[in-house]
Parts: sequence; structure tokens; C-alpha cells
Amino acid sequence: MTSPLSPPLVDRPVPGSDPTRRFWPFGWWRLVDTRIGIIPLPIYAIVAVLLAILTSEGEIRPDGPTMIAVLVLGGFTCAEIGKRLPILRNIGAGAIFATFVPSALVYYKLIPPQVEKAIVDFTKFTNFLYIYIAAIIVGSILGMDRDVLIKGFLKIFVPLAVGSLVAGAVGTLVGTMLGLGARHTFFYIVVPIMAGGVGEGAIPLSIGYAQILGQPQGDVFAQVLPPVMLGSLTAIVLAGTLNFVGKRYPHLTGEGKLQPDHDATPPGDAAAKAEANSGQVDVSTIAAAGLTAITLYLLGVMAHHLTGLPAPVAMLFLAVLAKLSSAVSPHLQAGGFVVYKFVQTGMTYPLLFAIGVALTPWDKLMAAFTITNLITIVATVTTLMGTGFVVGRLLGMYPIETAIVNACHSGQGGTGDVAILTAANRMALMPFAQIATRIGGALTVTGTLVALRWLTGMPA
Repeated sequence: MTSPLSPPLVDRPVPGSDPTRRFWPFGWWRLVDTRIGIIPLPIYAIVAVLLAILTSEGEIRPDGPTMIAVLVLGGFTCAEIGKRLPILRNIGAGAIFATFVPSALVYYKLIPPQVEKAIVDFTKFTNFLYIYIAAIIVGSILGMDRDVLIKGFLKIFVPLAVGSLVAGAVGTLVGTMLGLGARHTFFYIVVPIMAGGVGEGAIPLSIGYAQILGQPQGDVFAQVLPPVMLGSLTAIVLAGTLNFVGKRYPHLTGEGKLQPDHDATPPGDAAAKAEANSGQVDVSTIAAAGLTAITLYLLGVMAHHLTGLPAPVAMLFLAVLAKLSSAVSPHLQAGGFVVYKFVQTGMTYPLLFAIGVALTPWDKLMAAFTITNLITIVATVTTLMGTGFVVGRLLGMYPIETAIVNACHSGQGGTGDVAILTAANRMALMPFAQIATRIGGALTVTGTLVALRWLTGMPA
């Protein structure tokens, strides 16, 4: 007979049994906490089945909920495969697979046409690449110390400029030695690599070449696009390799910081970091920070119409101005950090998957895979990054970070920046990457077209 104070018999554990070994709910919870990327395993299975059914019924639409499911499933699946490959996982295989596997799947017709069309329409019409870049730039700038921010922006132009000159000379020399000809190597391989991607680089470059040389723009574009694609792939692989090197030799890297912070963190920055790291930022502050990022982007768009400065670059300067003038409170800065981390964690691989489907032509990438082109492109990108490494170290900056920023100068525009920094696990460098891509690319295209016009009457 039990005492009135004894617990009921039904609540007593059976001797030798462990309640946590029961499948429901403990086993199920363990299953839910098993993830592919950010996706709980049961949710992954349900979404995969639902999308298969919707595809078979012809119900895939380019609306927000459907595309979120498609891109999250595709992006994290490809990234997870890359991250599990021996050796390759150490050199950014997650970002490489998330970008280039979907490109190959589209080319070989392994993605249903209606899914491909929905992804292309969603990517182009929503322009969510710039939402991503806005959140990353604003969050990372708000997370920097003021002194480091000022010194970093002033210093970064030196390794970029020196790297561009040395890489241009070395790449042209290598291509010439391989029989490609100095003029062809420089204008059709080396310059496109550092032109700033497709929209801001290859297209205006091909238009300028066509006008100066009197050739069809389409034919010129077909020549300059493959080096852009392969140069970006080379930069992704090398950036991932530098991330691995940084883990072996930590004194060479700031893990996303461009240079050492020798001074004390300003009180406002310290308060913002402490609040963000405490996990106690309220939801309304996070929402306000997200809207702040969008507002700065729209101001950048307005500045583009007024001055011609690319919208991401204008937004970048506005964010720096807001940071340096203390226009953003520490509380809102903390919200910006959270937005930055959320976007980095949840949107990167889905975005890369969308880029692979909509903006990365597999056939153009494969067209660059001749041995002479490959050697020339690898030599150019390696020299660009290596020069950044050496010059950055001489200037007292972290050499791995400066090399990675220089790598973005050879990337596929904003999409390349995302892939390169993801492979390097250095998304905090996005503001400097945008300088390398947008400003560096614009200067490269402008200077090259001026030089070509001057050389037009000279023999090849």
C-alpha cells in the first residue's frame, strides 16, 4: 500500500528503463533537431514530397512561399553535399556546389522546365540579390569599429590597385607565352576577369569593344563572358583554400576583420555588440534595422539616377556615413547585427542556388576550359590575390583578408562576391568586396576602353 505522499504508480519510472529512449516524443525531437543546413529532417522530407507533387501537377509558381521552399531545399542540399566531400569541403565546396551544380542541372535538362522558369522569373523580378547585399553591407558596416572602418577604406585601395596592375602584367605575359597573343590575352581574358562581373563588366565591355572595333556585340560578348565565369570559379576555390590556411596559421587572418584593432572599442560599438551577442534584441528593433537597410538601398538607387554611381556603392558610402556620424543608435546597430547574421545563415545558399539556375550559363563556363585559357586565368587570379596578400601584410593588414578582397575583384559581380565570401567564410568583408567589384570593375572597364580606342590603329 502506498503512502499518501508517494507519487502515483503510473508516474514512477520502470526500473532499468530510460524515458528519453522512447521514440515519442524524445526520438522524434532528436529527428527534428537533425538538420540539412537549416532544414529539420522531417520538414526536408515533407517539402521534397510536396514540391514533387506540385511539379507533377504543374502547380509550381514563382510566388514567394513556393520559391522559398524550392530555393532553400535546392541550396542547402547542394551545399550539404559539397561540405561532406573530403578535401574539397576545405576549399569552399559548399558555395561551389550551391552555385554550379544547379547551373549544370539546367544545362543537362535535369531540372523540370517549369521549375527553372519559376526560379528565373522570381530571381529577376524580385531582385532579392540586392536585398541580401543591402542587409549584409549595412549589418557588417554597423558591426565595425569606427577607426578600423576609416583606416580600412583608405588602405584597401592600395592592394587593389597594385594587385590589378601586377595581375594584368603577369596574366598577359602567361597568355602570350602560351601562344594566345598579347592583345587577345589582355583584352579578352585578363580584363574581363577584373571587369566587375557580367552586368557591370562583360556587357559594357562588349558594347565598347563592338563600337570601337566595328564587330557584332553578341560575338564579342561570347568571347569575354567565359573568362568572367571561370575567373570567378577560380577565385571561389582559392578563397576557400585561404580559409583553410587561416585555420592552420591564425596569425595571418582576422577572421573577417581587415586589420588589427589596436585601440579600445568605442562605447557605442561596444554597447551594440554586447546587446547583439546577448540575444536580447527585441523583434521590433530587428525589423527596424531591416527597414533601415532597405531605405539605404533605395537612397543608393536614387543616388545612382542622380550621379551614375552604382546603387550598391552609393548605399555603401551612405552606410559608412551613417556609422561615422553616429546617426544610428547602438540599439539599432544591435538589430543590424542580427539581421546580418540571419541573412547570412538563412539566405546565402538559397541565393547561390538561384544564381546558378538563373544567371550562370554552364555552356559559357565550359567554353573557357581550354588548357591555355585555364592556365592564363588561374595565373591572373592567383597573382591578383597573392599581390593583395603581400601588400596587405606590408600595410599592417591581415593578409588573408586583403587577398580575399582582391579575389572579389575577379568575381562575377555581386553574385561572385557572395560565393567568394561564403567559400572563405568572411561575409563581413562584403563592404570592401563591393569596392573591389563595383569601383575596381568600373575603373578597369573605363581604362581599358580608353586604351583600346588609342590602340585601334596599331597592328595586333
